[in-house]
Amino acid sequence: MSTYRCKIGTADGRILEKDFEAVGREVLQESLEEQGFYVFRIRKAPLQWFSKGVGGGSLSGRRFLALNQEMLVLIRSGLPILQVLDTLVDRMETGGLLSALQEIRSDVKGGSSLSDAFEKFSHMFPQLYVASLRAGEQSGDLPITLGRYIEYQKRVEAIKAKVRSATFYPALLAIAVTVVLGFLLLYVIPSFTQVYADANVQLPLLTRMVISLANGLVSGLPFWLPGLLVGLFLLRAYARTERGALLVDRLKLRLPFFGELLNEYALSTFCRTFATTLASGIPIVQAMQMSRGTLNNRVLEERLSKAVNRIREGAKISEALEQAGTFPVIALRMIGVGETSGSLVDMLTDVSEYYESEVERRLDRLTTIVEPLMMMTMGLLIGGIVVAMYIPIFQLAGTVQ
Repeated sequence: MSTYRCKIGTADGRILEKDFEAVGREVLQESLEEQGFYVFRIRKAPLQWFSKGVGGGSLSGRRFLALNQEMLVLIRSGLPILQVLDTLVDRMETGGLLSALQEIRSDVKGGSSLSDAFEKFSHMFPQLYVASLRAGEQSGDLPITLGRYIEYQKRVEAIKAKVRSATFYPALLAIAVTVVLGFLLLYVIPSFTQVYADANVQLPLLTRMVISLANGLVSGLPFWLPGLLVGLFLLRAYARTERGALLVDRLKLRLPFFGELLNEYALSTFCRTFATTLASGIPIVQAMQMSRGTLNNRVLEERLSKAVNRIREGAKISEALEQAGTFPVIALRMIGVGETSGSLVDMLTDVSEYYESEVERRLDRLTTIVEPLMMMTMGLLIGGIVVAMYIPIFQLAGTVQ
């Protein structure tokens, strides 16, 4: 997700400049136009990494969840919304969130609605959250809507935590293997090479291969290291373009094992978001537009965009999703049943829970297979290099005897 600075016109004639997070310009423009804004300009926000580092960017999931839980408790206690905001401001630590809450309180005191006040800080508060607040204000059940959003956020954070936990140890092992191999090839083996050169002995083939590899890496270091860095920079720059990002997202879905995992994770998040927005009273087309951004994959978003257009033209949700070719058969059947019986929200929640369980199952398989495999690979590589360098020593020792 990238941050874009947009100049937009509202229905009441105001011109605003705001920051939004989206996966691409076209997706963001379509989403803004769906909400009734006239888009004058969209460009990437400068110095995104710096602004986020000082607290001006989006909130972490845990901090945002804690804020919402505290706000829900205060609202349910019967306090007026201004006193709720006063309490939140008094308990908040100094930083970007405190400044935002202070301005939100001033806007609400000046007559703005709570959702409009939060919408001014769209770079900190998700679009779905603002829409949930607006739906709660319009229906008069803000505590229920906010509680529903908190439950949604808890589930999303839980699945994200499982993904991070499952990938942390393999990533740590990969870094350790890279560091150890680099140390052996760039420092240890060149030291052995000089010893063997002074001994003037015939080295085994395996030892000569390892020494040749190490010498090539050391002698070519001034060339391959800058080339590698430049190559990575160019690949990253290309991946940030619309065409490059689309290619990367397409390749992600085609990866063995991981492609299915990414697809199921995206579908589970989409279904849960779609169910939450529908339960909050948001119209179907707008709810799908808002939920589409949670897919976090341009290929899937393009397919879903076509489905949204078909629904807008009068097609059923299940039929439009089937034509898009994104959802598996079992999910389409469940959504079709929910659409026919009037229990679409419940069915979407069931689909989300089913795919969340599938994601968890795949993550368990990943950890049980990848970790031993990486340990074995690490042992073979490092052990092979050590054996290759010590074989000549054993040969020399046998000659001396």
